[in-house]
Amino acid sequence: MEKVELSPTLRKDWDDRATKLKKIKTYNMVNQQELSQNTTKDNSLSSGFFSLLLGAFILSFAAIFTRLSENELGPAATSFNRFYIATIALFMWEGIQYGIGNSSKPTEVIKLEDWGIFLLSSILGTTASFFWACSLTQTSVANSNLLHNLTPIFATLCGWLFFRQSFDYKFLLGMGLAIIGAATISFGDFQEAVDSLVGDCLALLSAVFYALNYLVREHLRSKFSVTTILVWYCLFCGCFTFLLTLTTERQLFPTSWQTWLAVICLGVLCQIIGQGLLIHNLKQFSSGFVTLFMLLEPLLTALFAWVIFAQKLTPLNWVGFFLVLAGIYLAKLSKGSEKLADDKC
Repeated sequence: MEKVELSPTLRKDWDDRATKLKKIKTYNMVNQQELSQNTTKDNSLSSGFFSLLLGAFILSFAAIFTRLSENELGPAATSFNRFYIATIALFMWEGIQYGIGNSSKPTEVIKLEDWGIFLLSSILGTTASFFWACSLTQTSVANSNLLHNLTPIFATLCGWLFFRQSFDYKFLLGMGLAIIGAATISFGDFQEAVDSLVGDCLALLSAVFYALNYLVREHLRSKFSVTTILVWYCLFCGCFTFLLTLTTERQLFPTSWQTWLAVICLGVLCQIIGQGLLIHNLKQFSSGFVTLFMLLEPLLTALFAWVIFAQKLTPLNWVGFFLVLAGIYLAKLSKGSEKLADDKC
């Protein structure tokens, strides 16, 4: 069979078409990869958003459990029981994981500077928890919850000052709306306790230390797992609050089953599950956005009172609910919520 020779013009046209086909195939492959990555990213963000909601829901019971515990124990003893119960539960979980041969967990090396950061986080957390527990004995739950949950303001300010985090107008506007909404929800109860200045100041200080602690946790989360952070945090906090309890209070452990139940719920539900969910999401969300979810607590508390105790909700309360949810949604749309790949602390 005779071989047909193509003219230079036809050959050039053929090569051009082959090159175009290769470019089209490459372009389609890149688009498919980007689409797959965006879908995975959206699913991850949706899952993280839901887990933040769940964490805020669980932590909304912390003030109630703390108040129940303080019917018998002091603030330091309440904090101590919370941390040591959480530590025991975490070590038991680690032992179970080791016993069943979970080899998928990567080995984490803790350097000397990391131990210092763990200690700093524990000191900040102990101070925040102690101040908040003290505030609950000297002011109303509504006042304490509201002022303690001003954490996003301090987390955003400190993140901008010390970690060069950037927040656009959407995030700041959303944060402002959510804070105004939380204040609106608690307005009636806030007016009832105008004389509790010391308790209110302690609650505000707890918000400052709580915000600083979340910035430190955000740094730790970039290197360690949630379990590792919680184990050493709870262990060190348990040691600090143990010494604090011995020097300031007489009773260390509960004697009634009601108080035992309250501190167990604080340790397992609030400290491990609730805080664990928030710490887990520090991998993809900024500390300012994570702490913003704590403003859901006054909303959830008011809804519980409405459903369980048939307490009436005023139109002002419903306006507050709308402002909190609208503020969190607006903050979620901003660039200050999601952590960028090149902007991690």
